[in-house]
Amino acid sequence: MRVLIADDHDLLRDTLLLYLESEAGIEATGVADYPAAEAAVAAADGDRGYDLIVLDLDMPGMSGLTGLDRAMAWGAGQRVALMSGTANRETAERALAAGAAGFLPKTLAARSLVNAIRFMAMGEQYAPLDWLRAAEAEEAHPLAQKLSQRELQVLRGLTEGKSNKEIARDIDIQEPTVKLHVKTLYRKIGAANRTQAAMIAKEAGLF
Repeated sequence: MRVLIADDHDLLRDTLLLYLESEAGIEATGVADYPAAEAAVAAADGDRGYDLIVLDLDMPGMSGLTGLDRAMAWGAGQRVALMSGTANRETAERALAAGAAGFLPKTLAARSLVNAIRFMAMGEQYAPLDWLRAAEAEEAHPLAQKLSQRELQVLRGLTEGKSNKEIARDIDIQEPTVKLHVKTLYRKIGAANRTQAAMIAKEAGLF
């Protein structure tokens, strides 16, 4: 089984490759952007192609779901899955409807990502139902409608008692960016500090 992982976040990509390479029967390759993924598929086309390509929705050159459509036509038309730390339920559902092999939120644990990749490479379509249901509930919630997807992710981390560093690691952004999101969501929901923000979210039944 040959898998190509295309993601511009080095830590996430390298961690996922380590997990995949430790699995029997999986040969994994990693690249950092969309053009490099296209080149890798072209180079493998005359040999043994990839069973699955996993593309980061937000990496350089991707152009959103347009990149997915183009990638599914590469080479022999191999299976292509999307991975994202920012996409909402609607984007995930559109990708699946367009024929993506699956959708992987970056909040999944590395072991779950590996299992999902193996599942998709075997010909199945994958999407975490609990994530889709949670995303649907958040989008319909009046408090959630005040916040961006990133701000929701940060607020979830606050309700779980996580530090800015932990939240940054979980959603694959820089710690200073988390601080900016925290300040913005405080203003939007009327919170003065982390504890109050978490209480507002919990009392509103957001998480």
